[in-house]
Amino acid sequence: MTTLTRPILDLYDSWAECVEDFGHGHIPAAAWWLVDREPEISSDYCTDLVDAIAAVADTSRATPAGIVHADSYWVTEDRIVLGFLQVRHTLNDFLREVGGHIGYSIRPGHRGRGHATRALGLALDRARVLGLDRVLVTCDDDNVASARTIESWDGLLEDLRDGKRRYWITL
Repeated sequence: MTTLTRPILDLYDSWAECVEDFGHGHIPAAAWWLVDREPEISSDYCTDLVDAIAAVADTSRATPAGIVHADSYWVTEDRIVLGFLQVRHTLNDFLREVGGHIGYSIRPGHRGRGHATRALGLALDRARVLGLDRVLVTCDDDNVASARTIESWDGLLEDLRDGKRRYWITL
């Protein structure tokens, strides 16, 4: 069963395998931007990432400039990290245009098995708990699988901006 797991160091080995499966480059919703150094697969980096993720989720603390409060999760099944998901509590200008309230990614070796669809459903549940009435979810225009995932949760396409499809889901 697909679950959303708060990042924990006990899953370091599985996290490292997941990151390796993505290869080099940007991994949507992996929260790399929260750590002020180049991403790497190491226990020190993972520790800093887990700490930074917890800090940004803590609404009693101020966030760094340009960062909104967010809940970051590792998408898991049987303690295997399958991907990443983030639920942003609010939108800033960048998120309103590009990122949305919810971002997610599933590692290449586990795509096409319904994990993204189930993870998005769980993220929508979290958004409801946060008191959001509707959420913005975006995907690249050429990412047909992600568009179908969003549409399966009744996402309504608002528009296409700079190669991003922008959907609203009413909660």
